[in-house]
Amino acid sequence: MKEKGNILIIGAGLCGSLLALRMAQRGYKVQLVEKRPDLRKTEQDAGRSINLALSDRGLKGLRLAGVEDKAKELCIPMNGRMIHDKEGNTFLSKYSGREDEYINSISRPGLNMLLLDEAEKMPNVSLAFNKGCLNVDLENAEATFYDYETMEELTYSGDIILGTDGAGSAVRKSMFDHRKFLFSFSQDWLTHGYKEITIPAAEEGGYRTYKNALHIWPRGEDMLIALPNLDGSFTVTLFLPYEDSDYGFDNLTTPEKVTEYFNKEYPDAVALMPNLVEEFFDNPTGPLGTIKCSPWNSYGKTLLLGDAAHAIVPFYGQGMNASFEDVVVFDEVLEQHEGDWHATFKAYEKARKKDTDAIADLAVDNFHEMKEHTASPLFQEKRKLEVAFENEFPNDYYSKYSLVTFNEDITYHEAMTQGRAQDKAILNLLNDGKLPDDLSLREKLELVKKETQHILHDDEVAHNLS
Repeated sequence: MKEKGNILIIGAGLCGSLLALRMAQRGYKVQLVEKRPDLRKTEQDAGRSINLALSDRGLKGLRLAGVEDKAKELCIPMNGRMIHDKEGNTFLSKYSGREDEYINSISRPGLNMLLLDEAEKMPNVSLAFNKGCLNVDLENAEATFYDYETMEELTYSGDIILGTDGAGSAVRKSMFDHRKFLFSFSQDWLTHGYKEITIPAAEEGGYRTYKNALHIWPRGEDMLIALPNLDGSFTVTLFLPYEDSDYGFDNLTTPEKVTEYFNKEYPDAVALMPNLVEEFFDNPTGPLGTIKCSPWNSYGKTLLLGDAAHAIVPFYGQGMNASFEDVVVFDEVLEQHEGDWHATFKAYEKARKKDTDAIADLAVDNFHEMKEHTASPLFQEKRKLEVAFENEFPNDYYSKYSLVTFNEDITYHEAMTQGRAQDKAILNLLNDGKLPDDLSLREKLELVKKETQHILHDDEVAHNLS
């Protein structure tokens, strides 16, 4: 394989390791540098994993690099949301009426280790760990690092630098601090944070509750979710306000208060979590925020991808999937402009920015939907209708969730535009009593499609007038 040039990738998380693998497959010599220790050789910190939901857009990226089948071996299919009310009643709200559409629970470290192993097999990939990026010379594609083992500074360079070093990106900070071009940056925090707890495997090694679902305990301002792991356990995540609440992270400061809160809001979950109080105080509380910035590239030498360019909150399960889709889009653009990095970077950002902004906004929307609306009778009626549409007319209707999650051939922005209009149409029709039981399912679908087109038209007119 003839090498085409040298690429320095900063950040060996999910996006960086997949990107390194793909760029090596294209014939580039890749240096992949990571701040943290090699996760294949060290134990992971408890309480910071947030299980990932791997879906079609992410699978497309893994398929591109030839590792989809290996990744699927780490997956547990989740067919829908299992909603838990305060009385302990449950019902399964399917993600789609099509049987082949589901999301997959996967361990972040497990998938990252797989990608690092595959990248390391490539003769043109070099990996370096325990090296924190201090700053980047954007014009010369050179970066200075601090080696946490030798406690010395060292420099890596390449023809280009690809920054995939996550939401706290040092590469992005170098762009922000740079004074020779205008760089815009926004960071919006939710008023909620998160904390992880565990539902351990049953004593006989099985699962203590239904395996193939994403479990949700929606409580208005608060929410508990649980995703299954291969060993029979579930990773449970509590989303809670920091303050200004009867129960917030600021006042859940004693074992008694924590026990009182969980017994009141999640009694059926408490029975599944024998180490609840201990883990609550042992595990950290993490923040949740959205990062948007522009431009993503500088001088045709440096480019941001993944969370470094567009970190989002986890409520659509699309953070990893969006980052993997970045690799797909970058690969497609590179195919058209290979040999001209400046043109590649500009075309990539033009093709991608609108879509990453869209999924960031949808993720915040879904935060409110999950913690509040999933328990609403009107929302549940809407979801039942959508599942019926998808089951009976699989080629004629895709819900917003299906458009975003299972239709990797349309963009996030297109999915958001169409999906929001459909949601509004169905909710309006249901609320106005215009979808009565005596209508056939086909008649209901035609009314929804007609109302959706009216809304799309009105939204377009309003956009053109603004």
